[in-house]
Amino acid sequence: YKSPVLGFKRLKIPEERTVQEMVEFYKRDPNVEYAEPNYIAYAFWIPNDQYFKYQWHLDNAKYGGINMQNAWDVSMPNPGAGVIVAVVDTGVAYEDYDIYARAPDLGWTSFVPGYDFVNNDEHPNDDEGHGTHVTGTIAQTTNNFIGVAGVAFSCSIMPIKVLDNTGSGTYADVAEGIIWAADKGAQVINLSLGGKFSSETLRLACKYAYEKGVVLICAAGNDGRPLVSYPAAYDAYCIAVGATRYDETRAYYSNYGNSLDLVAPGGDLRVDQNKDRYADGVLQQTFKSGEPTNFAYYFYQGTSMATPHVSGAAALLKQLH
Repeated sequence: YKSPVLGFKRLKIPEERTVQEMVEFYKRDPNVEYAEPNYIAYAFWIPNDQYFKYQWHLDNAKYGGINMQNAWDVSMPNPGAGVIVAVVDTGVAYEDYDIYARAPDLGWTSFVPGYDFVNNDEHPNDDEGHGTHVTGTIAQTTNNFIGVAGVAFSCSIMPIKVLDNTGSGTYADVAEGIIWAADKGAQVINLSLGGKFSSETLRLACKYAYEKGVVLICAAGNDGRPLVSYPAAYDAYCIAVGATRYDETRAYYSNYGNSLDLVAPGGDLRVDQNKDRYADGVLQQTFKSGEPTNFAYYFYQGTSMATPHVSGAAALLKQLH
C-alpha cells in the first residue's frame, strides 16, 4: 500500500525478522526518508461503571488520583492481562460455595486457584470483607455498567486467606501464604496487612518470594507513626506503601519513615475535599463482616486501600514490560 497524499508505504516484513530489525534496516537505506513501526492507536477511554465518578482515587480533574485514564490508554485493550496478582488477606468473595457467594462486581474478574491457610482448605473465601475490597481496587470487573472500576481489571487474582473473620492472623500463616503464592506463579503479591514486630520467619518468606522474581507490595500501617510496619519495612524485598488523601497530602493515620517507598490514595473519611457529598474514602464493593452474601459499595480508608493501587500499577507494568 502507498499513501496517495503523504507517499508513505506500508510494508509487510519477513516472518523471521522483527519489526524493529526491519525499521533499522530501512533507516540505513539512503533512498528511505524515514522508517517507523505502524503503531496501534486506541480510543481514549472512560469506563461506563455507574459509580466511577466517585472513584477520585483512580482519576479526578483536580489532582489526578493515580491518573488511571492515561494508564488505561497505554495498557488497553486488556490492562494487566496475563499477570497473576496474589491477594494475601482475609480471602476474596470469588466463588459461590457453601455460605459464600461471588461478589457481583467481580463477576467477570479472572481468578486462579488459591488457598485458605486459616481453615486449611482450597476455598479461600472471605468472611470479613477486607480482602474483597482490596481485590476490587486491583481487578474489579470494569466497563460492565455497574458499580466501580479496578486498576488492572484484566489480570488474574490468586486469593490467599491468612487472616480470619476478625481481620487478624499469625505471621506463620502470612509467611506460608507468601511462599505458596510464589510457588504457584504469582508475579505480584499484595499484602494489605502487617504488624509492629519483625520476624525472621516473615523476613525469610519475603526473601524467598523476592528471589523468585515476585514483586511484594505491602501496607505501611495505620498508626500515624514514623515507623513502617512489617513486612513492609523489609527494605531489601518489599515496596512499602503509605496513604494520601484527595489533596495528595499524607493521610493522618499513615505510617511514614525511612522504609517508606511511595504513597497512593488511601482516603480520609473525616473530610469531603472533592465536594461529592461523600466522605473521601476508597470506593469498592464488599460486605460487612459476617454477611458474606450481602454486597454493597463501601468507602474504606487505610494503607490497606492504598496498597492495591500500587499492586494494580505493578500488574500493568508487568504486562507491558
